[in-house]
Amino acid sequence: QQQQQQQQQTSNDDDLAELGLLKKDENIKPKPLVIGTIRMGFGHHRIAYAACSWALHSNDTNAVFGDNRTTTYFHDLLNIDSDEADLIKSTDAAYSKMSRITSNLGGCFEKLWGSFTLSGDADALRISALTAVHLRPLLKDLPLDTPLIASHSLVALTAVAAGFTNVINLVIDNHAQWFCVVPGCLNLVQGPANYQNFLKMGVPIEQLQLAGHWIPRDVVINIPQDCQRRIDRLVDSNNYKPRRILIPVGGAGAQRKFICQFVQAMKPLLAEQQVQLFLNAGDHAHMKTAFEEILQNDLGLAEGQYGTITTIEGVHAFCENLLSGGEPHQAVTLFSFQSDYFPAVATTDLLIRVSDVLACKPSELAFYPVPKLMIRRVGDHEQFSALRAAELNDGTLEAREIDDCTAYMKLFCAAGNCNDDQHLLKQMNTSIMANHHNGVYDGCKNAIRAALKRST
Repeated sequence: QQQQQQQQQTSNDDDLAELGLLKKDENIKPKPLVIGTIRMGFGHHRIAYAACSWALHSNDTNAVFGDNRTTTYFHDLLNIDSDEADLIKSTDAAYSKMSRITSNLGGCFEKLWGSFTLSGDADALRISALTAVHLRPLLKDLPLDTPLIASHSLVALTAVAAGFTNVINLVIDNHAQWFCVVPGCLNLVQGPANYQNFLKMGVPIEQLQLAGHWIPRDVVINIPQDCQRRIDRLVDSNNYKPRRILIPVGGAGAQRKFICQFVQAMKPLLAEQQVQLFLNAGDHAHMKTAFEEILQNDLGLAEGQYGTITTIEGVHAFCENLLSGGEPHQAVTLFSFQSDYFPAVATTDLLIRVSDVLACKPSELAFYPVPKLMIRRVGDHEQFSALRAAELNDGTLEAREIDDCTAYMKLFCAAGNCNDDQHLLKQMNTSIMANHHNGVYDGCKNAIRAALKRST
């Protein structure tokens, strides 16, 4: 069987050589690189997609990654029909349900759930590690020296338990908890506060590294022109440009009540043509219905008076129009994808480039290089991500009440001019460009570089 595989690889290399894509005398074979994730909410998949976007360019960016030819594999542990995957699914279902219930109920229920999300101590790590032992079959038959980048700590724990020797864990959030790190691998963090706290907690320095934020390649490499385009729209004194506000729903489908109230609060700004709304309901049917009810009953928009996009092709066309200087056909555009997971996640990443403000809870999107309105959190661990955004000046402090959100919106919608360096949106875009120059958003690029370097 090995001989047949070698013959097949030789045949493949011959085909590539004939096409001019491989020089036979280089005698270089592609190295496998696995991006491992778990479809729990949108966040972990979003981070995995970001890592893949850099890995897929590792063959044509030698100045960044060195002379490495790689084949990238996206491995979602839930895609394997198995008892092990069902164990993960049941855990995620319970977590998502509690997030939805507590965020909508608020009060003491939200406070209790918030304290739970801060309880990822050493015992939580031990429980996760014991669970990971049972998940090892999901990585069966992969060579143990394969570089594996994990966007979920449970994937990294499983890989370490299975004996993998080159595992990189992309640590989420900006709040140091034992639950988020994995012994026996390289843990990459997004910010210096997390790095310092993990060192203080006792994580070995050789297993910890400050990398930067987990951001897709297309978003990162276009930061200068995207920020400048936002500033140009802001300072056009002859023609006020409505602020484009992107409002996505998270993977758990939580915050329905708060997000709906926020959209309702945009009615005066819509009437005055000060904002355009991009509503991403994702693959949540209940959020699509909720948005439609608000648009029709509260904002007075009949069906056809707001845009509706339901395919990833439609999303690309929408973005291309705006990138080329066009405007949306309607002031409000609703994006929804019935039972289609990939575009539900990818749409937000695509729309970020053409949005002036991203209004979202301080989840993984809190680290994105776009001006952000950080709305009410789901889980107390997220508050520290909002602080990270505010300190980098690419986002606001957490706006926990609708009045706080509308106060920030008034600041965003204030008229600007070319000499007004104090305008909040101009400040944020200027800060994003400075952060980009300093490598703040290069986390995924650095993760791929580290994985390939460790594999040589």
